[in-house]
Amino acid sequence: MNTIISLALIVGGVVLIIFGISAADSFSSDVSNFFTGSPTDKAIWMLIGGIVLVALGLGGTFYSHRGNRA
Repeated sequence: MNTIISLALIVGGVVLIIFGISAADSFSSDVSNFFTGSPTDKAIWMLIGGIVLVALGLGGTFYSHRGNRA
């Protein structure tokens, strides 16, 4: 069961990363980047959230596999 949850976290994280990259390439992010030197907060938070979810999912996957071997 933990493996299924971990895989769902990985998939959700990848989806957030894809949306974050898309948002970073948007017109509003280009305007924000022109004036502030960084993309919009929404794009940054989606990328950070996606990375965190992927890391949690990978950690959960490796932890559940390690627990099954013992």
